[in-house]
Amino acid sequence: MLGAGEKGNGELVCKGDRVSVLQDKKSSGDGKELWLYHNVSVLMPLTSILRINEMALHEKPRERLITYGAKTLSNVELLAILLNTGRKGFSSIDIANELLKQQSTIRDLKKLSINDLLKIKGIGLYKAVILQAAFELGERINSTSTFDKVQITHPSDVASLMMSTMKDLEQEHFVVLLLNSKNIVTKQAWVYKGTLNSSIIHPREVFNIAIRESSNSIIVVHNHPSGDVTPSKEDITTTYRLKECGDILGINLLDHIIIGDNKFTSLVEAGYFDE
Repeated sequence: MLGAGEKGNGELVCKGDRVSVLQDKKSSGDGKELWLYHNVSVLMPLTSILRINEMALHEKPRERLITYGAKTLSNVELLAILLNTGRKGFSSIDIANELLKQQSTIRDLKKLSINDLLKIKGIGLYKAVILQAAFELGERINSTSTFDKVQITHPSDVASLMMSTMKDLEQEHFVVLLLNSKNIVTKQAWVYKGTLNSSIIHPREVFNIAIRESSNSIIVVHNHPSGDVTPSKEDITTTYRLKECGDILGINLLDHIIIGDNKFTSLVEAGYFDE
């Protein structure tokens, strides 16, 4: 970069912008030499250069992950790596910050649709698809790790297993937990999404899965998007039908759990399984 009185070609900073400058030497006619500046063009905002280049190599998210591991990175830095690039005048870290500030919690990222992500300047379709895939994969990994070798001894065990996955769902989902003879969950099957109706949740759909997996017993779980965990008439009717079929098949229905807003109801505890 040229300083005052320096000769030659180089760069100047003018009002926050980096500019390219070419110089020519001319005679003033009185024996003095003049340096004329011409061909001045703005290359890019200086603020953007500083934001990216001021980071030492070991401070950049990707390099920090390689050197120190993913656990050392903040949520913003991890998002910035997924975004990979920013937009004009803004880095990927800026966009990641903007994305997180619009959510109440980090879990709310999972609720964002492709269209929601596209509303954020700097996120195109390609980046939106990558983000959605990453969020879904994280959800599945979390669900699998939580699910491994869980033994059910009380309705609260079911609530602990399913609460984080189901409490924020905006539609009703019906899930069957398959258990072995030690009441350890061997698999969870999501069999239905929509308004729960006893004519739609057919015992055949539920017990086909249990028979294929040679399950000893099952527990069914569904959520109420309203957050209210009071059993509806349809909830109770569905429970009675499933219990009756389970008794005939020798695959016991141990409970029906309703998940709400950080609370749950067990139909066993509510007395609906009493003879």
